[in-house]
Amino acid sequence: MDQKNPFETPNTFRLHRAEYLVGFALSIVLIIVHFGEIRWIPFIALFAYIDLIGYIPGAIAFRRSTDGRISKVYYVLYNSMHSLVTQGAVVGLWLWLAGPEWALLAIPFHVLGDRGLFGNFLKPFGLPFEPVADPLYDRITAQMRARTAGAGSRVPGPAVAEHTPGVAQEAGL
Repeated sequence: MDQKNPFETPNTFRLHRAEYLVGFALSIVLIIVHFGEIRWIPFIALFAYIDLIGYIPGAIAFRRSTDGRISKVYYVLYNSMHSLVTQGAVVGLWLWLAGPEWALLAIPFHVLGDRGLFGNFLKPFGLPFEPVADPLYDRITAQMRARTAGAGSRVPGPAVAEHTPGVAQEAGL
């Protein structure tokens, strides 16, 4: 939400996803318009390599783990491969070495689709690799809802940690 509070309420999460859905829809339109010009083997390879390197190893490790804990390496792989910065570099390198082509649409189609359709953003080390509801998040959102209840058309002022001691203490604040 801001530099000091990098989490989202359910509503801002939906709005954030909607922004990526617009880019995803644009990639679909471009795929349809240029369908006959796409080299499909590179398209499939560009689409698949992101998850082959960035998701599948971590998903396997997570499912094999008895306590749900896995190495941070899997998070780094996921975040690196699903980063628009990394994928922008891949596209740039491809353009430099092979030239422009419509198969490159696989990259925004994959990453923007993950974020917009599925809500899969970069993975923080403090949460399980696969989505699991966190009771701390539930308490934070409940307290935020309580702060806005009865506020009418005004938003709440800045909160101080003393006003929410349970959550602040759990978060180490």
